[in-house]
Amino acid sequence: MSLPLLVAIVALGIALSVAAVHFTGGSKTATLAGADQARSRFAEDFPDEIAAVVRLTADGRSAFLDLGRARIGIVHSIGDCFLTRIVKSLDVAALAADDANTVSFRLADFTWKGGRFRFASAADAQGVLEALEPRHSNSARQAA
Repeated sequence: MSLPLLVAIVALGIALSVAAVHFTGGSKTATLAGADQARSRFAEDFPDEIAAVVRLTADGRSAFLDLGRARIGIVHSIGDCFLTRIVKSLDVAALAADDANTVSFRLADFTWKGGRFRFASAADAQGVLEALEPRHSNSARQAA
């Protein structure tokens, strides 16, 4: 078999494999239908945690759950799966409000760095921003 023919067969095989994964839903991005789904998904990994408030991003790919005691739960889609985390303000390496509806943060955790999150309302963005600000952890430590 000639080399050009072998290269063509391999390239076609790779292209067909990628197409098959895409058309069978492998490239689908998971989204949250609402606050109840976010609570349910978070409870799968953290059954003892109870969320007081759930704030969904505008695209439905992330939810931020107020857990109390200066902690926030995060449900974030990565591909067709969801990542869950409990984050304290001490875990936040950088925090910024890009505009009234958008919050950006970077975590010290090497497994997930954070990101930029846009909310439907400025109140939701402000709630997440306040929950992640360092002053919450300091006031909690001083009260203890």
